Amino acid sequence: MSCCSEKGCCGRIDFVETPVAEIYGSNCFSNAVMRELLPKNIYKEIVAVQNGEKELTLEVAEVVAATMRDWAIAKGASHYTHLFQPLTGLTAEKHDSFIAPTGDGKVIMEFSGKELIKGEPDASSFPSGGLRATFEARGYTAWDVTSPAFLKTDPTGTTLCIPTAFISYYGQALDEKVPLLKSIDALSKQAVRILKALGNTTTKRVYTTVGPEQEYFLVSKEYFDKRSDLLLTGRTVFGALPAKGQEMEDHYFGAIKEKVAAFMRELNYELWKVGIPAKTQHNEVAPNQFEIAPIYANSTAAVDSNQFVMETLKNVARRHGLECLLHEKPFAGVNGNGKHNNWSMATDDGINLFDPGENPESNARFLLFAAAVVEAVDRYALLLRSSVATSANDHRLGANEAPPAIVSIFFGGPLTEILDNIAEGKAAGKSAMGEQIKIGVTSLPALPKDVSDRNRTSPFAFTGNKFEFRMVGSSQSIAAPNTYLNVVVAQVLSEFADKLESHSKGGGASKVNETIQAIIKESYSKHRKVVFNGNGYTDEWVREAERRGLPNIKNAVDALTVLARSETVSLFENHKVLTKEELESRYHIYLEKYSKQINIEAGVVIEMARRQIFPAVSAYAAELARDASALAAIHAVSAPQEKRAKKIAEISNDLYEETAKLETALGEAQDIEEAFAQAKAYFEKVRPAMDSVRSKSDALEKLVSKEAWPFPGFEELLFKL
Repeated sequence: MSCCSEKGCCGRIDFVETPVAEIYGSNCFSNAVMRELLPKNIYKEIVAVQNGEKELTLEVAEVVAATMRDWAIAKGASHYTHLFQPLTGLTAEKHDSFIAPTGDGKVIMEFSGKELIKGEPDASSFPSGGLRATFEARGYTAWDVTSPAFLKTDPTGTTLCIPTAFISYYGQALDEKVPLLKSIDALSKQAVRILKALGNTTTKRVYTTVGPEQEYFLVSKEYFDKRSDLLLTGRTVFGALPAKGQEMEDHYFGAIKEKVAAFMRELNYELWKVGIPAKTQHNEVAPNQFEIAPIYANSTAAVDSNQFVMETLKNVARRHGLECLLHEKPFAGVNGNGKHNNWSMATDDGINLFDPGENPESNARFLLFAAAVVEAVDRYALLLRSSVATSANDHRLGANEAPPAIVSIFFGGPLTEILDNIAEGKAAGKSAMGEQIKIGVTSLPALPKDVSDRNRTSPFAFTGNKFEFRMVGSSQSIAAPNTYLNVVVAQVLSEFADKLESHSKGGGASKVNETIQAIIKESYSKHRKVVFNGNGYTDEWVREAERRGLPNIKNAVDALTVLARSETVSLFENHKVLTKEELESRYHIYLEKYSKQINIEAGVVIEMARRQIFPAVSAYAAELARDASALAAIHAVSAPQEKRAKKIAEISNDLYEETAKLETALGEAQDIEEAFAQAKAYFEKVRPAMDSVRSKSDALEKLVSKEAWPFPGFEELLFKL
């Protein structure tokens, strides 16, 4: 275990010697730091830019750059990098030093405003879906003022990291950040229209906030290094379940092991330094599975922070002799990893638009925005489903551990009853707000009762003052799901605003209230079929959802087709978030990514089956046969060895044949040129062939001794750290 460069040592951070309040944000160039270090007029300019009131000028950028440079160098930084999120789903960075030669053999440390606001990575080497040709290399990164710069520290040094957007030479979005920023503007515009129609004259801007709960597995690096499937794909493509899995439910919220606690302590330390408000940590359901959750932040900062969280999880794990697995389904047969996306809307003057208040039945603003979300989720369920469509998430969705692939909303009984009553023209009724749960034990206090229960089977659940989009995959960037969510809600709000502005004109408060009531009634009556408060894991719900006309798209390939539809193009173009060309490029990129991932996995299956499993089990069967022959020679009982050797030989032959079939299916898929047809072939032909090989291997694992099996099994990976 290597020591940290900061106070304390890995896993043994001393929060007495260095209090958390002193650590928190110490490596973040936050608004608080800018307010302290920048001239007052420059700081006001930056805040105005953050609020969308002004454009950033080079003169302001020069002052900020000089201040940021001095702050970073004082903390040991020698390089800076523009962090951006290309359509790989990962964070990209190119490091440049602050040094500038003076001509006399010396250097000075420089960082200009131009270098702050603009970088130039090679655009041709990132996925563009046809937007850029291979020979067209120029691309630009642009400083995202809404997400704070920070310092990344590791044993090699300190780097100033500047969150940016990534665009092509012609201004097309090549990343996840540009559409997200545009979607926030689109949503803000329509939400402010609604608020003005409701008589709010103070709100100038509406923000979206996100708090992503991140699930992950930890495994021993010793075992990880012996499995090429984990190394190359992030998941186990082979593996038989041990005698014990998660059925005892003893890991969930259990006592955290000392080694894991040490890892978590250092993880918190690294995250708190850069101002990421990591709040909650606990054992998850599956063995060696855990979760970390931050407090919400504005969407752009939350997206950048989550990318850093995923990177830091892996880096800190390795310092502790562990590997962090972020794949959505690292182990067949036990729960996979999700990333619950807690999404809400807040005004610049401090109002949470999804706060029902003490009396939600009379809170017109809350009911109107809630109805808009219901309609948006119902109308654009396919688009939301496409935002979480990946080959990895296909293993997880609908597997009785995660939300089903059917998109629905949970509101809970009281709120659903209020909205149902409005839709049916009845009195709104009374919610459970303010009620208490009386336990009946004098030593225990009465507990305040929430407006609804929680539903862990719902893909889109209201949880008090936010919506929890639970379909998002653990390894995904949360940018696209939030972008799509912002756009679909913006569209419905724009239609609501049109009605409010036209029907309420000159009618006074009574006319406004009448129009609100009519909008909620009409919208919710038509779209409440998407509201479901029951168990989303049951077959009954699948049948009920079909009766309601809700789509059930079970695979990523079919889910992605919505991006190519004309109505999707119109939606994104109307709100100036993505052009037709940009959407088409994403459609092709996501299909290619799906095909490439399955192609890699299939190649790993073939390699492991032929070069590791088949030789190992053949040798073991031969050993059993020799044992049987030797026992028979002395007239001892040899039938068990002989039977077992024959069984292994039979399944080994099946393994060999199924591997050959997989190789054929893989070759056929590789020969297909059209992106959708190729992805479909990988889904319909290659994946089932992979499963067939796996079934033979997993059967063999149960017959072969642990010593003879060529790599660590699930018992070592899930129960030993």
